[in-house]
Amino acid sequence: MRFFGRQVRLWRSLILFAVTYGLAQLLVQWNAGPAARYAMLAAVATMLFFAMTITVIYGVRTFAKDLHGEMIFFALLIGGICVLNALKFMKIVDDGLDALHMDSRFQMTFYIYMSTLATIVPPSIVWLVLRRLTDNLRNMAAHDPMTDLLNRRGLLEALQLYFNARNTAPAYLLLMDIDHFKVINDTYGHQEGDEVICHVADLLRSAVRHGDLTARIGGEEFVAICFETDGEGVMRLAERLRASVESQATKVAGSGHLLHCTVSIGISSYFSGAHGQEDAFRQADSALYRAKAAGRNRIELTNISHSISAENTKLAIVNR
Repeated sequence: MRFFGRQVRLWRSLILFAVTYGLAQLLVQWNAGPAARYAMLAAVATMLFFAMTITVIYGVRTFAKDLHGEMIFFALLIGGICVLNALKFMKIVDDGLDALHMDSRFQMTFYIYMSTLATIVPPSIVWLVLRRLTDNLRNMAAHDPMTDLLNRRGLLEALQLYFNARNTAPAYLLLMDIDHFKVINDTYGHQEGDEVICHVADLLRSAVRHGDLTARIGGEEFVAICFETDGEGVMRLAERLRASVESQATKVAGSGHLLHCTVSIGISSYFSGAHGQEDAFRQADSALYRAKAAGRNRIELTNISHSISAENTKLAIVNR
């Protein structure tokens, strides 16, 4: 779990376990003899490997989703050790130390399995590390480091994956720009400008639906791509986002002042394939330019002029 970035206690737990188990070994050896001590070893190993198997299975569904196949493979290996130790415990309880003789079929099976693991596990761990590093590099290449939104490359790759799937519905592209961002940078400094960018990115991330794509493609430019909706739904989302940015301020570092900002949004017409995304970008950019020319803090829709201002949120649709 620590390998996957989860913060879990390690050394304190290991020391506590080592001391507790060591004392238990001495007490069992003293009171019940070596057979009971070996039985306890097999029982404790069974519980530990069972806990490891459950953790790996849990990881498949949570912290290691991207390594589904590899984690299932490790779960099977560890589960096999768990089963063998459980059988070993039962045999020691029934037959005593005779169950541990190497001429027994079970002990030979146990030895062969553990020897096989010693051959398989090291290269498997190396593969896991390389896969993890590769995924991290791929993720870094596809995301904006400041906001953790997709960058342009990541957005195009995600679009390609979406449109390669079956039964994909048309999509709309929203291009959003923070109004007068240069003034914010010049007045409050670049650090405060970065805070504003992160603030708007968080609002964008929370405004879109699950499955929609969000990206930062420039200094103060953001993109949202909405799937499985219509023009009216896109306009509602854009207005919700515009109003959210306008109403929620950020605190200026080093003072108690609140900084309000607004955004202008341009919306493309729908497109239904990765080949149409460049045209959608051009349409949304043209609509964004009109929104800025008309006074900013507005939404403009391509082809059908669909404007929303801060003073009047009533939609007006005029055929161009």
